[in-house]
Amino acid sequence: MTPKLCLNTSTIKPQPLMEKIRLAGEVGYDGIELWINDLYQYVGQGGEISDVEKALADHGLLVPCCIAIRQWGDMEGWEYQLVLDEAKRRFELGARIGAAFIVATPPIGACDISKLPERYQDLLAIGREVGIRPTFEYISFFKSINSLAQAWEIVKQTNDPEATLILDAFHNWNSHSTMEELEAIPVDRISHYHIDDAHPEKPAGTQTDPDRVMIGEGSIDLKAEIQCLRKKGYSGAMSLELFNQALWNQDPKDVLKRGLDRMRALLEH
Repeated sequence: MTPKLCLNTSTIKPQPLMEKIRLAGEVGYDGIELWINDLYQYVGQGGEISDVEKALADHGLLVPCCIAIRQWGDMEGWEYQLVLDEAKRRFELGARIGAAFIVATPPIGACDISKLPERYQDLLAIGREVGIRPTFEYISFFKSINSLAQAWEIVKQTNDPEATLILDAFHNWNSHSTMEELEAIPVDRISHYHIDDAHPEKPAGTQTDPDRVMIGEGSIDLKAEIQCLRKKGYSGAMSLELFNQALWNQDPKDVLKRGLDRMRALLEH
């Protein structure tokens, strides 16, 4: 298993966009996951997307995925059309910076989940038009789609070979999803893998994003999950994704070095 080792920029969220790119490149990451809102902010403050493209190229960073399109699962009528319009803008921006995928996040609250496969089909159609693939995400502390099995069912129900699922070690653990459920997902339907660990003093099912901790400092059996992906033949990207305030307050370069070293160590076993 030789995935591209990437950084999800939430790990050093307070840093400016161009600093995130510089640090990821200098530390030695293969790629970087960018947030569309960061790109919007950069342009809004007078920057150019061409600056971002140049920085990515200068540091030799691929963009395996960008984040995210939201609200597509729960808006109706004209509001849903606005969401699709926004999806196209975000997809075009993601495609311009070379991202293969963009994350499609389900509703935070309860919703009519029977509509999600058709809605996801709408996103896939826009993605084909633009040149980027929306990948379905589940969030373990949301009220809509909050388990691996549920998410895989949505992907299957689209009946589209380009429908994929983004995996996340934290969400798998926090939702009590099983290794058997992970094993059941074909490798060609896995777009991307977020790696992180869970707070060692809080039980699964009670944690949210800020509870994620550095790899190797929490409760998740990451070696078992990596082994499962290895057996599948997974060779896509693996991104460090943390939302931890304590880490945000530390030297960002040290945080990135620690994360990269620990990803490499996991892959050596």
